[in-house]
Amino acid sequence: MNRTGLGAWLILVLALGLTACSNDPYRGTPERNATDTSMLSAPKPYSQYSYKVPAQYGTFIKPGELEPAVDFWRKTYAVWHRSEVAVHDDRYMDVIYEVFVLPGSVGEGLTSEQKNIVSQHREFWRAQLSILEAKVHNNEALNAIDRQIIAKLTHNGRQINHVVPGASERIRSQRGTRERFKQGLDISQRYDRQFRRIFKEAGLPEDLAFLPHVESSFQFSAKSSAGAVGMWQFTKAGAQTFMPDGNKRDQRLDPVASAVGAANYLKHAYKKLNDWPAAITSYNHGIGGMKRAQNQVGRDFVQIVDTYTGPAFGFASRNYYAQFLAAREIANNPRHYFP
Repeated sequence: MNRTGLGAWLILVLALGLTACSNDPYRGTPERNATDTSMLSAPKPYSQYSYKVPAQYGTFIKPGELEPAVDFWRKTYAVWHRSEVAVHDDRYMDVIYEVFVLPGSVGEGLTSEQKNIVSQHREFWRAQLSILEAKVHNNEALNAIDRQIIAKLTHNGRQINHVVPGASERIRSQRGTRERFKQGLDISQRYDRQFRRIFKEAGLPEDLAFLPHVESSFQFSAKSSAGAVGMWQFTKAGAQTFMPDGNKRDQRLDPVASAVGAANYLKHAYKKLNDWPAAITSYNHGIGGMKRAQNQVGRDFVQIVDTYTGPAFGFASRNYYAQFLAAREIANNPRHYFP
């Protein structure tokens, strides 16, 4: 599809479908309605996933303010297929402008044509929001589509003068990972008992065993651009500090040895930061980084996510704990999400 055709099609989508997708942006996908309607029901209350942990180590809190982000990652992990892409606001995770299906066969990686299509969709919404920002700034008349976009942005009581400025710069796209997460669930069954025993023996919550869903989808040979390796994504420096025997023999591809290293790290991080949202986020952002966030903003994790502006505290760090909570809910009740 050329750029002109895409633009005309998207304008038609806006005119006909924006209201329909405002509260349930994926319900209009024929594939979703045909195959996955059972997954659109509400998940069990979070309290049903609770468990007993040593009092000195607290538990995983889920502030209500994080629910939009947790719900976004539930959809990413368990609802949206890898052929589907959500275009959304990278700060207000309940603001989803569209979910579209990529053409052709879609694998783990995208073709150059598919990447170009994703880019075109992002640019379309960036342009629409730039026009809207100018209208609001100049107090110009708004059309029906403008008002529907504003309704998305001001949902949950957000003020128009706070969320509309800069909206065009907050555009982001996210592919679904339903197939990858399901594969991770299958792989995790081989390790779940061992991982839980490791965390239990360390005096830590056993559900930390779900962290590889966020890190690697339980791919034992995963490698990152930052040099992290394995299911638990250890760097060389981190492995030397926390892995058994100082990682004298590189064990980062060994899932069990890496789980021991992760338990050592998370126990240390909790003692330094004194709560699980910050300690788990430090797995992505570092203990020093989270300590700086606490010193600057305070101990309220929601305030850290909303207001901390550390140079490396970007989208991944802001969302890391919400991703863990979403993965934990799904992994604790897989048949609800993958019947």
